[in-house]
Amino acid sequence: MVHVLSSRILLRPTDPDRSRAFYGEQLGLAVHREFGTGPERGTVYFLGGGFLEVSGRAEAPPSPALALWLQVEDAAAAEAELRAKGVEIVRPPVEEPWGLVEMWIADPDGTRIVLVEVPADHPLRYRPGI
Repeated sequence: MVHVLSSRILLRPTDPDRSRAFYGEQLGLAVHREFGTGPERGTVYFLGGGFLEVSGRAEAPPSPALALWLQVEDAAAAEAELRAKGVEIVRPPVEEPWGLVEMWIADPDGTRIVLVEVPADHPLRYRPGI
């Protein structure tokens, strides 16, 4: 079995400065580290238990099959905060049939971002023996 010590999602945006402004300023992700110089330098953001690296440049946006899943404490509060920062809400928070509350946004290249709230009574919060 492979023992994973850390994880990171790598994004190659079509416009690195625009994507750094989105992830750092609008989404408000904290910077873990930066490396390199110039417009294609790398920025690594904290994503809860993992990281998101925005570096380099791509000629075309990432595949529409790619999506980021980010758990938030309160989807409605996240919606209000993001709207105030000018982020387009693709779909407002909706309680899904499986019990999670999901809201959809997209980064400047159209990468789908699913913000997920796990309600207090959801089975994902159940911890046997605790």
